[in-house]
Amino acid sequence: MLGQIRIVMIHTTHPGNIGGVARAMQNMGLTDLCLVAPKRFPDPEADARASGATDLLASAKVVETLEEALEGCHLVVGTSARERHIPWPVITPRQMASVACDLQPGKRMAILFGREDRGLTNDELHRCHHHVHIPTNPDFSSLNVAAAVQVIAYELRIASLEGERGTPPQWGTAWDIDLADARETELLFERLEKTLVGVEFLDPDNPRQLMTRLRRLFLRAVPDKVEVNVMRGFLSAIDKVLARQPRLKGEENNDV
Repeated sequence: MLGQIRIVMIHTTHPGNIGGVARAMQNMGLTDLCLVAPKRFPDPEADARASGATDLLASAKVVETLEEALEGCHLVVGTSARERHIPWPVITPRQMASVACDLQPGKRMAILFGREDRGLTNDELHRCHHHVHIPTNPDFSSLNVAAAVQVIAYELRIASLEGERGTPPQWGTAWDIDLADARETELLFERLEKTLVGVEFLDPDNPRQLMTRLRRLFLRAVPDKVEVNVMRGFLSAIDKVLARQPRLKGEENNDV
């Protein structure tokens, strides 16, 4: 299971934190580190803080966008230290580890860690199926990013060693179809937004929180590939009907 976990650090400012994360990961047997637009990397300070885990730093993938970091991932979890205006499914690190144990063979989970000063943005958190919250002391809740990774990595390792198999939150049984990956899900949301604008249900000049709530709805279901393809096909059929409407209206006017 540990080989199915990708740790994603987004816009990390201090290279020492990258090194500290590499050390925490190697301590617990995690090997897949992805860095999104780090300010300084590679850097000698990262190597020093890694305390010997420099091979993991050398193999870290550096990308420019979150979309690239999530390539090939089927479940996305974002670390969040505060409640949001629109609540999202929140799990503890132990519950997250249980969910990871239920990953289908060959499928990958990405765990997102945000900037040192402000964490993940709302847009980044809206890409996640779950938010994971570390229950720290409310009077002193701030965690260094490497310490947060250590907590998450520890729970994953314990779950792996003990062979825990948690109950999937929606299904309670093994699934027959592969989960949709992050790119497939994003294509569904792009198609959905286009269709909603076309039927004048979504005002692009005043979208409010409609797409955010629809994201939450679909991500909470953790759809598989067939379900996503069915929804995209359904929306495409609606778009075809919409494209015919001006011609049909014209024919009606001619009849009059």
